[in-house]
Amino acid sequence: MTQLSEGKLKGINAVADEKGVIRAAAMDQRGSLQKALAKEKNVETKAITPGMMAEFKTAVIGILSPYASGVLLDPEYGLEAARKRKPGVGLLLAYEQSGYDNTSPGRIPLLLRNWTVRQSKEAGANCIKLLIYYNPFDDPAINTYKKVFVERIGAECAYHDMPFFLEFVGYDPNGDEKSVAYARKKPEIVTESMREFSRDIYSVDVLKVEIPVDLQFTSGTRSFKGPEAAYSREEAKQFYLKAAEAARRPFIYLSAGVSDAQFRESIELAIEAGSNFSGVLCGRATWKEGIPVYAKHGVKALEDWLADRGVSNIQALNKCLTGARSWRENYRHAAA
Repeated sequence: MTQLSEGKLKGINAVADEKGVIRAAAMDQRGSLQKALAKEKNVETKAITPGMMAEFKTAVIGILSPYASGVLLDPEYGLEAARKRKPGVGLLLAYEQSGYDNTSPGRIPLLLRNWTVRQSKEAGANCIKLLIYYNPFDDPAINTYKKVFVERIGAECAYHDMPFFLEFVGYDPNGDEKSVAYARKKPEIVTESMREFSRDIYSVDVLKVEIPVDLQFTSGTRSFKGPEAAYSREEAKQFYLKAAEAARRPFIYLSAGVSDAQFRESIELAIEAGSNFSGVLCGRATWKEGIPVYAKHGVKALEDWLADRGVSNIQALNKCLTGARSWRENYRHAAA
């Protein structure tokens, strides 16, 4: 186990509840949110203004933050929303640009222009979040670049004594991530990514990871779509455990855009399997059904929807987290 600095300890505690479980709401979506709003409004993406983005984010955070221990936002459109969160709720700020460099293969990550860890700290962030797309079985040259990239960010966070949350999302360079073939590869992709970025050289403090299986291809689950399965429910539980055993850092699950019902079932299965996860950073599963409401009827209608369905979603997820473990179990001297 690694010992944390005082600043990093304080920062992670700020986004966790009194039991050490991280119950964070993610609202750092940018490109995907713009496209979704444009689709619902039947307009071009560029017609979705920064003001609309900020308004949507502020509504979500203003209403859902009382039910979260922390919120994840972006410096581009989310700083106003950050100021509207409930007092005492911690703040994570994203450091990457939305998407990735599409001029070269490998989904190369890009940092925000004209922004640093220091600026996030001065803006009130308790923690830094970086997203990369990563497949441990991709071209070694591509993966070497990404490893160096993460190591540099880890060093910058360590210099400023800021907790570093690393999110890695798997992908298939030559295929379809929504296929049964990819579902069969996913457990190993997630497991080996967790193993790699647990290494001390990256200075990662919390891993933000995908569910290691796809429940839509898991027979015996409510989310199974059929007809072809990648694994059974019992096999899936073993994949949860194998991935958890590879981690040498506390880890939390991300919702990755699945439905609220599917994400809750994924968490229930993690608990049943005995995964020692430390919470969630859940975004679209909680609020994405509010996108057409806002697009068609405006912010007041969105606020009404959030106060009803959005709050219901996040409360239901919170109930699922009773089996999550404190992040402090992974560190020496990590007192509350």
